[in-house]
Amino acid sequence: MAEVDPYHLLDRAVIAARAGAELAAQWRERGIGAVDTKSTDTDLATAADHAVEALLSELLLAGHPHDQLLGEESGESSRGEGAIAAEDTDRPATTVSAEPPAEGVEPLATAEGVRWIVDPIDGTVNYVYGLPQYAVSVAAEVGGQVVAGVVVNAATGEEWTAVRGGGAWRSGVRLTCSTEETLQRALVATGFGYDAARRAYQASVLTGVLPLVRDIRRLGAAALDLCAVAEGWVDAYFEKGLNPWDHAAGGLVATEAGLLVTGLRGQPPGPAMVLAGPPALHRQLHDLLVEMQADGGP
Repeated sequence: MAEVDPYHLLDRAVIAARAGAELAAQWRERGIGAVDTKSTDTDLATAADHAVEALLSELLLAGHPHDQLLGEESGESSRGEGAIAAEDTDRPATTVSAEPPAEGVEPLATAEGVRWIVDPIDGTVNYVYGLPQYAVSVAAEVGGQVVAGVVVNAATGEEWTAVRGGGAWRSGVRLTCSTEETLQRALVATGFGYDAARRAYQASVLTGVLPLVRDIRRLGAAALDLCAVAEGWVDAYFEKGLNPWDHAAGGLVATEAGLLVTGLRGQPPGPAMVLAGPPALHRQLHDLLVEMQADGGP
């Protein structure tokens, strides 16, 4: 059974995410190309999304025949021994300023390789409109557990990294989440689905939450929402309808910053709900969301 170093996985993730962020920025400068819709007219995918995901796939899977990739645009895929990285894109240097390894983070045993979970452009609507809140998200999963992740805001260059057990970091600073304990003083981020019926249900939940918190923020990119709560820029975050690529890397960043990242009613984070908050605040918001049946509806 092979062993993998989670910091080596982080290095690979950072190299790919930086290259993907640079490519996304290049596409934005010269025109994003065709804009398609997916599940609804509000669910957008651009030519840039597909190009960035293809680059991430090449960089992460080349020379790693046992690895797999789960991407928003392409679904599940794998690549054999002969794969080579694409050569038609300018890339940043492949050196990484990794955070110092934390004591107690041991190599991981794996018989199946690594599954890379990627979102090429999280916040595509922001990307199309030029709002500087869109990100490349790359997470490494071993044995069903996310062990390393990076989120890069492609508009600003801000970069968040985490290794399970090694903390969450941005620009050499270790992150710690908000210490807010009172729901009424909490600034809470959230997001909405693309389906009209789901949006209507989420709006009804929000009418019950809004009077009981300080305020609500909707930034439009789940990975960046989770990094924002890790920073303490918002106190908590919740959203129904997220896919693994939406929260894999950002959820690890939030967890390593001290947040509880869960679903509702003892469930793990997933499509029914992703809730992130400091322990005391998490409990209060969790109970409110359960009362509002936030994980119900379409």
